Amino acid sequence: MKYNYTFGVSVALVSGLILFGCSAKKDNKAELVKLKAQSAELSVKIKELEEEIAKENPQAEVVKAKDVDVTVLATRAFDHYVQTQGSIYSKDNIMVSAKSAGLITNVFVVEGDHVTQGQTMAQIDNSLFQRNIEEVKSSLELAKTVYDRQKNLWDQKIGTEVQYLQAKNNKENLEKRLATINEQYDMTRIKSPITGTVDDVRLRVGENIAPGMPAIRVVSVENLKVIANFSESFVATVKKGNKVLVSFPDLNKQVVAKVTFVGRTIDPLSRTFPVEINLPSSTDLRPNMTAIIKVIFESYPQALVVPVNVIQSINNENIVYVAETTGDKTVARKKVVKVDGVYDNLAQVTHGLNVGDRLITVGYQGLNDGEAIKI
Repeated sequence: MKYNYTFGVSVALVSGLILFGCSAKKDNKAELVKLKAQSAELSVKIKELEEEIAKENPQAEVVKAKDVDVTVLATRAFDHYVQTQGSIYSKDNIMVSAKSAGLITNVFVVEGDHVTQGQTMAQIDNSLFQRNIEEVKSSLELAKTVYDRQKNLWDQKIGTEVQYLQAKNNKENLEKRLATINEQYDMTRIKSPITGTVDDVRLRVGENIAPGMPAIRVVSVENLKVIANFSESFVATVKKGNKVLVSFPDLNKQVVAKVTFVGRTIDPLSRTFPVEINLPSSTDLRPNMTAIIKVIFESYPQALVVPVNVIQSINNENIVYVAETTGDKTVARKKVVKVDGVYDNLAQVTHGLNVGDRLITVGYQGLNDGEAIKI
C-alpha cells in the first residue's frame, strides 16, 4: 500500500488550522472574562474612594449643572391684532374709451407718460366736422347780420314783427347747430378724465374705433386703498378707525394707516366681510399688489412678553422656568403663567412672571424644579 504524501500533509495542515482557531477562540473568551473581573474590581474601588471622600468632607456635594441661557424680562409695547391678506385697489384706474366712431389719425401718448385731466391722448378723424363747422359759421355770420338789421328796423317800428322773429329764430338755430357740431368735434378727441400715468395703450394709427371700445388705461396713485376680507368671527373686533399696519412683501415696505370702511354684510359663501384701508400716495405702489394687513384692536404700552416656544404645557398648565440664585447656587424654578394673546411667536404673560425675572430661553427642555443650572 502506497502512502500519499501530499494528502497527508494537507490533512495535517487543516487539522492544525482548526486547532489554532479553537485555541484563539478560547483565548478571546478568557481575555473577556479577565477584563470583566478587572472592571468589577475598579467599580468597587471607585465606590470605596467616594465613600471615604464623603466621610472626610460631609459638606461636599457633587452636582452636575445644566448649561442654560437666560433673558432678563422687561416691559415693552405689545399689540393684539387680526391679520389677513388683501390687495391694492386704485379708485382712479380707468380704461378710457372713444365717444365717437372713426379712424385713428394720431396717438399722442405711450405707456408710462404722465397726463393731466382733460389732456388729449389720441385723435379720431374729424375732417368732416371741420367742414361742417366752417359752413355753419359762414351761415351764422349772415344770419347775425340779417338779425341785427331787422332788429334795428323793428326798433324803429319799420317792418313786420314776423320778419324780426324769423331773423332771430334763424340766428338762434344756427348758434345751436354750431354748438352741437363743436361738441361732436370735441368727441373725436380721446381725453384723460384724470391726472395720472398711462398704463396701457390699445390704439394704433390707421385703426378704426367705435364708441365704447377700450382705448387707453390711465392710473393714478393718488387715491389708493387696500381691500381685504375678514372672517365673520372678527366682526366685533375689526372696527372703523382701528390702527392698521400694512406690509408689502414685494417692496419690503410697511405703512401705518387706519380702517376707513367696514362692510355691514356677511358673504353667505365665504362667511367674510370686506374692509378698506386708504393708503398714502406713493409711486412704489401698484394696483393689485399684494398687501399683508394687521388690524390692531388692542394695544398695551407696558406688557411682559416672552417667546412662545419657551412655554410648555404640562398637566393643563402653562409652565416656564426662571433662574434663581441663592448664595453660590443657581437653580431652575418652575413658574405657572397665564397667557393672554400670542402674536408673531410672542406671548403676553399677565400672571406668574415679574419684571427682572431671568427667563430661561435655551436649555429649558427637560428641566426640573430646583435643578442646578449654569448660565
